[in-house]
Amino acid sequence: MALTNPALFVYHRASLTYASSRVTRKYVEKQNITLSIPKDVLREAKHIAVDRGTSLSGLLVEALEEKVKRLSEMRRAARRQRALMRQGLKLGTKGKARWTREDLHAR
Repeated sequence: MALTNPALFVYHRASLTYASSRVTRKYVEKQNITLSIPKDVLREAKHIAVDRGTSLSGLLVEALEEKVKRLSEMRRAARRQRALMRQGLKLGTKGKARWTREDLHAR
């Protein structure tokens, strides 16, 4: 059976680069957790891990790191966009409309 949540196991070239740089990091404190995963998803994930030459734990860490990285980038971009909206855009009108409603709706 196919993965029920394939988005969890999407791999990009960028994530492979990121994963390889993870090896050079210093010791990172880890926390054991317990997961409840549907059997068909677990079986497929184990096959993916074997195909990629990693452990299931390594596969999940890589997927979660990529997800966290992507969401952090999205949050940063959203903050930048909100700041730009607060600042406003320069339209060359110096804050005054140089047209009337009738000009806009003239046919």
